Formats: sequence, C-alpha cells, structure tokens
Amino acid sequence: MADPVAIQDEIALLEKNLAEIQDQLKDAKARLRKAQSGAVDRSGEQEMSMDDRLAMIKVNLKEVLNPEIMEEVLKKGESLKVYWGTATTGRPHCGYFVPILKIAHFLRAGCHVKILLADIHGFLDNLKAPIELVKFRAEYYRYVITALLKAVSVPIEKLEFVLGSSYELSPDYMMDLLRLASITSERDSKRAGAEVVKQTENAPLSGLIYPLMQALDEQYLDVDVQFGGLDQRKIFALAKDVLPKIGYKERAHLMNPMVPGLQGGKMSASDPDSKIDVLDTPDAVRKKLKKAFAPPKQVEENGVLSFVEYVLLPAGELRHGTPKFVVERREGEPLVYTDIAKMHEDYMNEILTPQILKPAVTEALIQLLAPVQEAFQADPKWKEIEQKAYPPPPAEKKKEKKVKNKGTGYPGAAKKVEAKPDGHVEGADKAEVDVGTDSGTKAMEKLGLEEK
Repeated sequence: MADPVAIQDEIALLEKNLAEIQDQLKDAKARLRKAQSGAVDRSGEQEMSMDDRLAMIKVNLKEVLNPEIMEEVLKKGESLKVYWGTATTGRPHCGYFVPILKIAHFLRAGCHVKILLADIHGFLDNLKAPIELVKFRAEYYRYVITALLKAVSVPIEKLEFVLGSSYELSPDYMMDLLRLASITSERDSKRAGAEVVKQTENAPLSGLIYPLMQALDEQYLDVDVQFGGLDQRKIFALAKDVLPKIGYKERAHLMNPMVPGLQGGKMSASDPDSKIDVLDTPDAVRKKLKKAFAPPKQVEENGVLSFVEYVLLPAGELRHGTPKFVVERREGEPLVYTDIAKMHEDYMNEILTPQILKPAVTEALIQLLAPVQEAFQADPKWKEIEQKAYPPPPAEKKKEKKVKNKGTGYPGAAKKVEAKPDGHVEGADKAEVDVGTDSGTKAMEKLGLEEK
C-alpha cells in the first residue's frame, strides 16, 4: 500500500519545481520581448512629438494624400491606425522588404498597424490564387511577413493580421459592395485597377470588383490611413471619391515608390529573374544578382542601387541605429555609405562600379535573409504550410519505350532461341532456325529453291 506521507512529499517537490519553471518561463518571455525590441535603444520613442511622428511616418514615401487627416488624429493624442494589404498570390520576394521597412517606421511612430492578408483579392485577380489554395497562401504570408519584421528587429506588439475572408463575406460588407457597384462606372473601376489587377482580353468581372473591395476595406478595418505602393494610387483615388458617397469618411493615403526589379521594370512575383525569393539559397541569390541589370554610370531604373536605397540602408538603421552600407574593394579602403546621394555620385563617376557593388549587395542580402531562412528551417508547421500553399508540380511521366514491331519473319521471332555474338544461336528451337555447317544449302532446300 502506498505511503500517503511519501506521496505528499512528492507533490510538494513537484509544486516547487513547477514554481521554479514558471519563474524561468516568465524571465525567458521578458528577455524575448527585450530582444525583439532590437539592439537600438528606442526608449525615447514614447516622447516623440507630433511633428516627429509625422516625419517618421513620411520617411522614404513617394506621395502623401490628405496628410491633414493624420494630423487631426495625432492632435487628439490618439494612435494613428494604418492598414497595408497584400493579395496572397505568388511567393513573397525581397521586394517585400520595402513595405516592411515602412511598416517598421509606422510602428516606431506609435501607429497601430493592420496587415490585411487579402485572400479573396488573390482569388479575384484573374485566379492568381486558386480558391483551394488561398487559405494556405494567406497563412504562408503571415509566417513570411512576421519573419521579415523580426529580421530587421521590429517589435510587433502593435501589429495585427486580418484575413480578408473573415469579414469580406459578411452580409453587411456584401451589401455595401453592391452599393458601391451601383454608383461606380465600369470605366472608373477598370481604370482604378489598371496597374494592380492583371489585364487580359475579355477580362472577368472579378477584376472590376477588386478595386471596390480595396476601397471598402478602409471602412471595415476601421483605419485612418491606407498604405501601399505608387501603383495603388488610382485605387486610393477611387476610395477617396466613392466612400463618402455611401456615408463613410475619407482616409489619408501613403505611397511607397516602386522599386525596379533585378532586370529593370517592376519587380514581379511572376518573373523569377526579376526578384529574389525570401527562401532562395545563398547560391541562388549570388546567381541572380550576378545577372542583375546594373549598367555602369546609370542610376535610373537600376534595381541594385534601388535595393540599397530602400532596403539595405533603412534596414541598417533599424538594426544598428544608423544607416550604413559597406562596399569592400580589392585595393584601397572600403567604401562606406550612409546615404544614397553619395552612392549615386560615386556610381556616376565610376568610383563605385557594378563589379564591386553587386558582391557587396549580395552578401548584405544573404545576411539579411539568414534569420528568415533559419526560422523557416526550424518550424515544421511553416514548412508544411509552404508545401500546401505552393505544391510542387506533378512529376513528369517518363516516356515508355515503344517495342518495335519487327514482324514475325525475323530469326527467333516466335522461337525460343538466343543469338550469340559469333552469329550462332542456342535454345530449344535451335534446330528450326540454325543454318548449320552446310551454309545455306539445306535452308534453301526448305524454301523450295532449285537451281534451274
């Protein structure tokens, strides 16, 4: 029979150990929060003035519409609510660092940021995301965006992910969408989505619904500001025009510049040569950047220089407290840059050349992606979602070798014989096919041939 006293002592010991583990867990969580806040001391951010906040929000933006809306919110002492949406279609690439770094600025300025994982939009955009895959792709995007933010030491306590289908299929939303459809012309909706929605001949109606939904999302996400790339400008203008017509307020709009792809032009998830996937191996990164479009003395449409300007310099500031980019040289001291203007000047004067710029960008990007890829490798759930979101194409069937029909007249066609290298045959039917030592005499006799 068990001793009750001994059991009580065992319970007391377990409770003591549990209390110690809980203390350790609490300490570990506190250290994690401190680590996620980044190496830079940002303790003064809570004391930022309104002007400082606005300046931080506007850094590296190409255009701002209705800044007075933001000013009115900040004057009340409220946190600015900002939303950025991304259609969950192709694999996120390194161009995503551009909006991610702006989101970092919003968070540092005390904004509450909502990231819309626009799964319905991905489906509507010419079926870029099949309906069977959108939920997996939305989850994959959440993993990637979180990892990108952590890679540049951005705290994510004021960050909120929202799945589009969680509210866009509700009766109220759909009724408002129909109201917008009743006051928006086909021409205006098509024009609004021209730079965002894939344009095709005899396009489906879904492409006309897409811009209306993006406008309506501002109301249902309850935000003050929508943020996006400069290619979204026409959709922002549509939202500014149509939302007040159905009784909803106007919002401010913030726009990032469009960063050129590695081959010039827009960086696109559908063009593998124009972008680098966040999970590309170091060898793949080196190979793509080696082929990147970066002509000597040309700074316009130079995707490599633009990547330094809008990703590597801001990331350096977030991670280390100051923007800095270093280019090693075989001869002479390294070139150290803290702003893009000096880089442009040196590039135009061929002090900075493609031959030394590309390797420097390559190694800096590999370092920036390393924590993202480590997080992916360490997370079985993320790996599982990746396979479901982007299933590999089915393996090609090997072509079956067709058996050549030689007919029934060749030696051994229906016989159990085997020809040897020296020409003779062996097998059960050897006697029927063997020419023998009399050359062809007997064989010819069998064929009924007579010498005339």
